[in-house]
Amino acid sequence: MPRVSEIEEDGGDPTLKTVFDKQRELFGGLLNPTKVMAHCPPILRAAGLLGQSIEQSGQLPKGLPPLVYVRVATINGCPF
Repeated sequence: MPRVSEIEEDGGDPTLKTVFDKQRELFGGLLNPTKVMAHCPPILRAAGLLGQSIEQSGQLPKGLPPLVYVRVATINGCPF
């Protein structure tokens, strides 16, 4: 049982609706960190922007971030 409750419905919040809809389209469901950060939509939005800025910075080769995500998920025993 998680220590922090997971939010799975947007409750009418436009920030949550956008993020939730996109993740459901891409992954078929919501990722666990999203469900936890949904308690504070501005933090959820900022975390998403941070991830985007890392991918778009040009500091990493274009195909590397997805490989890093899969490797980290594997190390953590997370099916991805």
